[in-house]
Amino acid sequence: MQDTDTKPVRVETAAELDALIDDHEHLLVELVTDGCGLCAAMEPVLGVVATETGVPVVVINPRDDPVLIERFDVRSVPTLVRFEDGEAVDRLSEGFVGAERLIEFLS
Repeated sequence: MQDTDTKPVRVETAAELDALIDDHEHLLVELVTDGCGLCAAMEPVLGVVATETGVPVVVINPRDDPVLIERFDVRSVPTLVRFEDGEAVDRLSEGFVGAERLIEFLS
């Protein structure tokens, strides 16, 4: 598995995501779809955010495990969900979000 402290980690299943949620006190999850330009544009931003904050970032396509669509009520991508102590505590579904805004979101 990739280093979760410096760059986004891609996972494919809800089980993989749940393991990471359980393993980290703080976590940022980006729900994306293939071919989404805004999602692709977020990847370098997420790397900066992971490096600056130390909060691990996970990227998952909910279409790979459709249970995630309902679980996170995904209506648009990218959707960003902030976890603390295993619980989803906040979310952003605003499209592209810059590094400054995401760092503030994680504070």
